[in-house]
Amino acid sequence: MTRARHNRPVRPTIRYARHVAGALRTETVGGVVMLAATVIALIWANTPWSSAYKSLQTHELNWLGLHHMDVAHWASGGLLAVFFFIAGLELREELTHGELRDPRAAALPVIAAAAGVVVPALIFLAVTAGTGDGMRGWAVPTATDIAFALAVLAVTFSDCPGPLRAFLLTLAVVDDLIAITIIALFYGSDFVPGALLLAVACVAVYGVLQARGVRTPWVYVPLALLAWYFTQRSGIHATVAGVALGMLTSGKETPDERPTNAERADHVLRPISAGLCVPLFAFLSAGVALSGDALNGVFHDRVAIGVMLGLVVGKFVGVLGGAWTAVRLGLARLGGGLHWRELAGVAVLAGVGFTVSLLIGGLAYPDPAQFERVTTAVLIASVTASAVASAIFRHRVRQRARSVEVT
Repeated sequence: MTRARHNRPVRPTIRYARHVAGALRTETVGGVVMLAATVIALIWANTPWSSAYKSLQTHELNWLGLHHMDVAHWASGGLLAVFFFIAGLELREELTHGELRDPRAAALPVIAAAAGVVVPALIFLAVTAGTGDGMRGWAVPTATDIAFALAVLAVTFSDCPGPLRAFLLTLAVVDDLIAITIIALFYGSDFVPGALLLAVACVAVYGVLQARGVRTPWVYVPLALLAWYFTQRSGIHATVAGVALGMLTSGKETPDERPTNAERADHVLRPISAGLCVPLFAFLSAGVALSGDALNGVFHDRVAIGVMLGLVVGKFVGVLGGAWTAVRLGLARLGGGLHWRELAGVAVLAGVGFTVSLLIGGLAYPDPAQFERVTTAVLIASVTASAVASAIFRHRVRQRARSVEVT
């Protein structure tokens, strides 16, 4: 009976669902889905029915005693917690098996990522100096959206060297870690110590059970939800809980070679993050007016200008300059398969800031009008960075093709 049931053909709907889930586990497809959600939001927000879009964004859902949280806030605080859980898993993987395991190999992307955060922040502060609360958004242009960046890289430089892709991945993971630290330290609301202690207790229990090899999700799911809830109540952004839980999820191999807890969590949650959580966040955040007056307001707003210059210029100067300085000072080495022209393309591509940039923008600027200008600035900068990086990579592809023909 068991064998017959095991050999039963899989229904087409199940096969299709598995195929879709498998596709969503690739960063490229996730970036395309997020782009589609962004385009739909922009179209809706620029139609006669834009008021319905705004009503959806601002509709309050007072669940679980969390008052004054509208749909957009639930997307940024709730859905993005799953995205940052995946980021935590990736960071743990990099620390245990990836580039970050070897300090010498990790030095190049880590220093480049750090410089790629500092330089855009300095540019933003210089542009917005004297604007008062406008300077609260200094962290908006510091983040790189890995899904969009990898999608652009895959389309324009499909045969890119493995080390170059690894450099971009490590750069983005470190970038995410710095971003979530910034959010925790600078963009919290009213602090509630008791709630934070309860959140820390839930995270600690989760970590202990992971270390002891407990595998059942029926224990971890309630603990994760409680950790998220108490973090949200504490005044610290709930995405911090997602990163902490992801980093504590065990990647320890089992004697029977079953998938590790980290692998199981990644397998289940990555399609949900890429296919639902991040696209919904993008859809609820990216709908801004693109009329002539609205765009004119963006290019006359110092905060928006600071965001655009920080992402397009600051990221390029910071990432490439940080990498060059690290190699020049002997702090890191340019490994085999990496070339400065290709690193220049990645440095430009790092200016594609979307998910985390919009998250920080919403935290820094609760005023809807200012947040809309910041959102438009992030979109303009991301499109510009993508276009310039694409041109660099396509030129590099032609160069490589000519060198192959010559040899």
